[in-house]
Amino acid sequence: MLAELGLLLDACPEGAAQADYREAVVDMNCLGKRSGNTRALTWGHLVDLYGVNPEQLLYRGMCWFWYRDIQGRPLLALGAALARDGLLSSVAPHIWAAALESTVSRESVETFIAGKFPDRFSPATLKSVAQNINATLTQAGHLSGRVRKLRQQARPTAGSVAYALLLGYASGARGPELFQTRFMKAQDVPVAVCIDFAEEAARKGWIEFKRVADVMEVAFPRLIRPEEEVVIREQA
Repeated sequence: MLAELGLLLDACPEGAAQADYREAVVDMNCLGKRSGNTRALTWGHLVDLYGVNPEQLLYRGMCWFWYRDIQGRPLLALGAALARDGLLSSVAPHIWAAALESTVSRESVETFIAGKFPDRFSPATLKSVAQNINATLTQAGHLSGRVRKLRQQARPTAGSVAYALLLGYASGARGPELFQTRFMKAQDVPVAVCIDFAEEAARKGWIEFKRVADVMEVAFPRLIRPEEEVVIREQA
């Protein structure tokens, strides 16, 4: 739902409350849906996938980088989805493992899902899930094509890598582990390139990042509230 997310964030200013987002979708119809029921359903899907609540660090962080790094938006949205959608997180690495320019068919994704989650999905649901995951990774830049999907290399940015660091940090990763999370693997480039982007984000003042050999420290004073930092440290 990258297009819908973009329209919603275009319609609402940075710092909007969740009630403002809901009003934009359901009452003002900023997404151009045909009926009230469709507006409400779409709002529910957006909340399920992205949270759409600035009180949540995951969503607030995504929005912060969204407004500052336009080129990084596809991977920013994917990072938020990976954090909230366990099925996507389980299947995406299988697709990322495909060789560049190789075909990633819907059937091959169905086969992988069926093997990983036996008897969980009906054939019709399995087809729909595979199509949705392929479409998600096409929007994120890992695949190209409408019918025949080809594996492509995504295009990370300083913002998308910084957000991946934020998600990893909030999940308990520290030091070099920050560059091994599923959020960082979604950037689709070697660790050394991700480190370069992290250093660029630090130069921009978006994050704090220090590295001496394998010793790495990262902080997010612009993004993590003091009370959130306490909870994150307790869970780490």
